[in-house]
Amino acid sequence: MIFNKALILCILLLLNGSVAASDEEIVLAVNQNIVESHISRSFSRQIFSMKARQWANGSPVVVFVLPDRNAHHLIFAKEILETFPYKLRSAWDRQVYSGTGQAPREVANIDQMMTNIANTPGAIGYLPRSKIDGIKIRMVEVH
Repeated sequence: MIFNKALILCILLLLNGSVAASDEEIVLAVNQNIVESHISRSFSRQIFSMKARQWANGSPVVVFVLPDRNAHHLIFAKEILETFPYKLRSAWDRQVYSGTGQAPREVANIDQMMTNIANTPGAIGYLPRSKIDGIKIRMVEVH
């Protein structure tokens, strides 16, 4: 119990430091072929927990994430999904080990995230707002 509280406190401190350090808003980013301009927080959680596998038009969802300890990943999980990164990892591991699903595709950095979202139909990930070009990568509002 004490360990859990300490872990949560450490994560929150990391998040506060990361936000101050980057000073850039993290947003959901999708491939240009995705027609949705906004999605619910609930649907975004389903997508990133690998439970939602298709977009509204029936095309497959391809999820890209950064490593668990990446500052952008921590901010994304906390601010957009309103969850903790360890909960995402737990859901992915459970699906992989039970044979009922897959983990998202992990990329090493923001540049790889941009390349993969831009070149993969149905792709979704997250980026600093300044990296959204509006041509090959679009932003999706979460409400």
